Amino acid sequence: MTPKSPPRKKNWSWRSQAFRGLIYQLVAIGLIVAAVWFLAHNTLLNMKIRGIQSGFDFLSGPAGFDIGESLFPFDSAQPYWQAFLVGLSNTLRVAILGIILTTVLGTLLGVGRFSRNALVRGVCYAYVELFRNVPVLLQLLMWYLLFTEVLPAASEAWEVGPFFLSKGGLSFPIPVWAAGQFWAMIGLIAGAALAYVYLKWARRQFEATGQLKSMFWVPIAICLAVSLLGWVAGGAPTAFEFPSKGEFSIEHGGSLTPEFLSVLLGLTVYTASFVAEVVRSGIQSVAAGQGEAAAALGLNPGQSMRLVMLPQALRVIIPPMTNQFLNLTKNSSLAVAIGYPDVVSIANTALNQTGRAVECIAIVMLVYLTTSLATSLLMNWYNSRAAIKER
Repeated sequence: MTPKSPPRKKNWSWRSQAFRGLIYQLVAIGLIVAAVWFLAHNTLLNMKIRGIQSGFDFLSGPAGFDIGESLFPFDSAQPYWQAFLVGLSNTLRVAILGIILTTVLGTLLGVGRFSRNALVRGVCYAYVELFRNVPVLLQLLMWYLLFTEVLPAASEAWEVGPFFLSKGGLSFPIPVWAAGQFWAMIGLIAGAALAYVYLKWARRQFEATGQLKSMFWVPIAICLAVSLLGWVAGGAPTAFEFPSKGEFSIEHGGSLTPEFLSVLLGLTVYTASFVAEVVRSGIQSVAAGQGEAAAALGLNPGQSMRLVMLPQALRVIIPPMTNQFLNLTKNSSLAVAIGYPDVVSIANTALNQTGRAVECIAIVMLVYLTTSLATSLLMNWYNSRAAIKER
């Protein structure tokens, strides 16, 4: 047995580089803490001198204003903290749906830049250059004006089957909630898990045997089949609430307001142009020989792109894609310009009524900091899973 080397004694002398580095870090942390304390103390002192109230106690008081769009009921008698929750839910709704739609549209545009059809390549290129170079605020205003000025009034709404499109937004039928919808949702989640297991198995089979299994239709069929089983197990309810034309508005059914549609479309169309360039650059980073090898194996261009090129491009695509997701979430704060009641709009209203400017701004900062960090953590985890493992 080799004798253990004696533990190294820590050198607490100023001549030690490690000791000096520790001292410098402690001094830097102390200066930062002192600066934050000085700014906070000075701010509170000046506010007290001017008679400005401070603190977060206002959150428990009645809001005193209504919110035009909310995922759950809210009225003016409810407290401010619930109003902020409504704004947070509206922000997350736009951000999550926007990220999903942006990913799909941006990926299709990025892949379309490599199409053999010159028309498809030209349309994708024109889209990217047009929407990438117009400020996002102008695009939000453009979509809002389109919905509120160009579309007809509710009494003359455009009707496509059970759907109505007018200045009041998009109205659509919704199912009457019953146990069947709940079990269908549970089945959809279980189907997604089974589809994930199937995809992993199909990928291993492809790597081992070279035999290509369905990577799209079979997972979709699994999700739909399990969801259908849950719906049947819950009694197979078929009742729907359909919208109908009223004298001044579309009544009944579900609806999406023009403000929500404007924000969602504006952010999706704008951010997708950047995502398309991210996808294009990632695919171009893969060696051309990989595509030639895929063709030699008998894969068609679609299979080559989906199974060979895109998986290798992910390690280049994911980091800048994360930045675009963060930009979309933060750009949703511009929704206040067209009256969408997101967390910034709620904070502005609360600030004007209570005068708690520091507190309201701090809440908004905390919301966007938390959502951005959560998005970064999720994408970093996915990046570590998608990275090519060295042997």
